[in-house]
Amino acid sequence: MKIGIVGCGMGGMASAIALARQGHDVSVYEAFARPGPVGAGLLLQPTGLEALAELGLLEQITARGARIDGLRGCRPDGRLIMDLQYQYGRSNDVGIGIHRATLFDTLFHAMRAEGVALHTGAAVTNIPDLDYPALQFADGDATGMFDAVIVSDGAHSTLRHLVCADARAPQYPWGAVWSIRPDPDRIWHDKRLLAQVYSGTRIMVGVLPVGENPAEPGGPDCISFFWSLETDAVEQWQAGGLDAFRQKVADFWPEAVPLLENVKSLDEFAPAAYRDVRCRKWSNGKVILIGDAAHGASPQLGQGANMAICDALALADSLKDHAPIKAFVKYEKNRRPTLRYYTWMSWALTPVFQGHADWIGHIRDVFFGLMCRLPGIRNLMDWTLVGRGRWFW
Repeated sequence: MKIGIVGCGMGGMASAIALARQGHDVSVYEAFARPGPVGAGLLLQPTGLEALAELGLLEQITARGARIDGLRGCRPDGRLIMDLQYQYGRSNDVGIGIHRATLFDTLFHAMRAEGVALHTGAAVTNIPDLDYPALQFADGDATGMFDAVIVSDGAHSTLRHLVCADARAPQYPWGAVWSIRPDPDRIWHDKRLLAQVYSGTRIMVGVLPVGENPAEPGGPDCISFFWSLETDAVEQWQAGGLDAFRQKVADFWPEAVPLLENVKSLDEFAPAAYRDVRCRKWSNGKVILIGDAAHGASPQLGQGANMAICDALALADSLKDHAPIKAFVKYEKNRRPTLRYYTWMSWALTPVFQGHADWIGHIRDVFFGLMCRLPGIRNLMDWTLVGRGRWFW
């Protein structure tokens, strides 16, 4: 089949690799003149690592990333709030913290090795006929017809409404600022944890080891440092200056202060915003949405890139034996229990960690630590963390 993919992100590239290996004629269209990752570090869960293993990329990812054995969250006074270990799910489960650019680079080179046609500076603005899909671009040009089109242009998708007219994608009022910092003595890497500190629901600061830094080949391993912040408060945060920010970090998490020693300016931090994407359906005619374009959520469960890559493999598997429309029906049926689960869980958990209702944070502090110690509930929480959660319908 002749397949067009809109978006050269993680889901788009993983789809291109899998489909090209099946013998399909695959073309990827990217709006940016030079495709690249947007964001800092991310956590690949066991389900995403299984998908990368299917693509033959797990060894590279493991070598370039950082092993993560669990998630630990505390209050500033040291009281343990969250303690989830991957081994609570399956004994051999681990996560991999990785720089987003490293994951992008690995997928990008694998895609190019498969001979996938890549068109950059190609901003797709419309797909006039979803049953006979051709892509129209911002400059007025258009492609010929494809047998199927995969839309994987992220949470801020401009094409989502074509597939699902009543889709909703409001932006969360809370996001974060982040920066990649060196970990020369591997203090944080040796912990093998995504470490976080919470103060009510207004402050959340975290450190994720992510292995090598593509911007400094041969340099020290690095971590992704993030600070929760309302999206409309970024300018105020910047106006406060670096010294004030260092003091805030010192007040809430003294152990993390050394990570900011070599920061020269708050310009070394970048803001991140998220959308809560809800689509009643993910396909229409011969066009389908995957990844954040279909089900973007807050990063509380660390499932964004993970789910996009899993989407790609599931879709390729459906297209292996069926024509597009039938394949899309099969894909939605198979993926819906998992994706609906994470859409709703992310929505429900976001105000527990980011918001103005401090009373919710107090309830969290009382119960989450207990829940992490109760075997049955602890296993269910871990099952969610690793990406295996799903509704039963």
